[in-house]
Amino acid sequence: MAEERKTIYLCLAHMSEEGFEQKYVKEAFDTNWVVPMGPNVNAFEDELGKFVNNHVSGGKLDRKVVCLSAGTAAVHLALLACGVGQGDEVIVQSFTFCASSHPITYLGATPIFVDSESETWNMDPELLEKAIIDRKEKTGKYPKAIVPVALYGMPYQIDRIMAIADKYGIPVVEDAAEGMGSRFNGQVLGTFGKFGVLSFNGNKMITTSGGGALICNNAEDANTIMWYATQARDAYPYYEHTAIGYNYRMSNVCAGIGRGQMTVLNDHIAHHKHVQELYKNLLKDVKGITLHEQPADPRYDSNFWLCAATIDPEVRIKGQENAYKEVIKTAVGGAAGVIKAVDSATTDCQPNENVEALRVFMLQKKVECRPVWKPMHKQPVYKDAPAYVNGVSESIFKVGFCLPAGPYVTDDDVRYIVECIKEAIVG
Repeated sequence: MAEERKTIYLCLAHMSEEGFEQKYVKEAFDTNWVVPMGPNVNAFEDELGKFVNNHVSGGKLDRKVVCLSAGTAAVHLALLACGVGQGDEVIVQSFTFCASSHPITYLGATPIFVDSESETWNMDPELLEKAIIDRKEKTGKYPKAIVPVALYGMPYQIDRIMAIADKYGIPVVEDAAEGMGSRFNGQVLGTFGKFGVLSFNGNKMITTSGGGALICNNAEDANTIMWYATQARDAYPYYEHTAIGYNYRMSNVCAGIGRGQMTVLNDHIAHHKHVQELYKNLLKDVKGITLHEQPADPRYDSNFWLCAATIDPEVRIKGQENAYKEVIKTAVGGAAGVIKAVDSATTDCQPNENVEALRVFMLQKKVECRPVWKPMHKQPVYKDAPAYVNGVSESIFKVGFCLPAGPYVTDDDVRYIVECIKEAIVG
C-alpha cells in the first residue's frame, strides 16, 4: 500500500539536526531562567548582532539588536522611538502584511500608503517622494517615518529610498520581517535605516516559535528600545514611570530556540535560493505562469523566503467555475481557525477566479498555495487612509500566488508541485 502523501506547506519551522534548540531551552529550565530576558536572550542578541554587522563588501557595521516578543512589537517600538504620536503620519508600503501598518494606528498616527514598482513589488521611490511632498503641502509637516517592506524577502530599492528619506530628513524603519538574510550590495537588510525589523514567527527564515527583533543604529537607541520594552521603569527603588511602556521583551526560553536556529540560518537561506532556482527551471516552459525573480542588478540578493509567481488571467484552471461559490470556513494560512465569519465569499478586490481555483486544486493535491498579500489600501479597515497608488500592487494581487519554499520542501516536492500546476491548467 502506497504511503499517503504529506501536505507540503509554504515554510514549516525546521530545527537543527544537532538539537541545539533543545540544548539551550533545557539550559533555561535547568537554571530556572523561564522569564523574559536572561542568558539566552543576551547570547541571541549577540549572535544576531554578529550576523547583521557582517558586510561582505568590506567594512563592518556596529548595529545593536534587541530581541522582542514579536516583529509587530519591533515595528511599534521603532515608530515610538522615531517620535511618532497622536496626529502624525507615517508612510508605509501598501503591498504587505498588516503588521507593517497596524502599529502606526496603535500610536494614534495615520498610515499613508504608497504603492509598489513592478520589478521588486516593493515601495515605488517615485510615488514615495510624491507622497512626501503632497503630505507636506496638505498638512504643513513631513511624515514622521517611512516603512519600506522586503516583500517575500525581496530587497527594496534601498538606495533610492534612503536618498529620498535623507533629502527630507525622515527616518526609515526597514520592515525586513520576511527578509532576514536578504542583502543589498552585500549589506543585510535592516541595517540601512534608523531601525530594522526582524521576525521569528513559526514560518519565517528562522523561528523562536514567536518573536522578533529590532536592529538599532547604536547602543543609545537600543537602550531606549529596551526601556520601552520593559514597561519604561525609571531608576528608583520602587516603580516610577514617566512614560508608557510595554511588556515586549523576548522570553529566555524562546531565545534558546533562536540560538539553536542561528546554527542553521545560512543553510536555510541557501535552501530557499536553491528552491527558487529549481522553480525557475521547471516553470520556464509552463505557459501563463511567471515566477517572480529578483532584478538582474547584482546588488539584489533575496532570501526568497517564499517563492511567488503570477498566472495570466486567460489561463483556465480545473474547477474554476466553482471559485468563490462558497464562504471560507477556515483560515487560509496563519493561525488556523482564528477568523471572523463573513456572509459573502467575495469582496470588491480579490484574486482572479483562476488564482482561487488553483489554490483549491493544489490544496486537494496536499500543497499549500496561498494568494499574495492584499494591498493595505484596499483593506476595509484602512478605507479612509490616504494612498498614493499606481495600480501595481492591486494588479499583482489579482494574479499572484505563493509556493512552498521552506527547509522541508525537497527537490522532489518542487517537481511534484510543478506537475500539479501543469495538471491544474485546462488545455
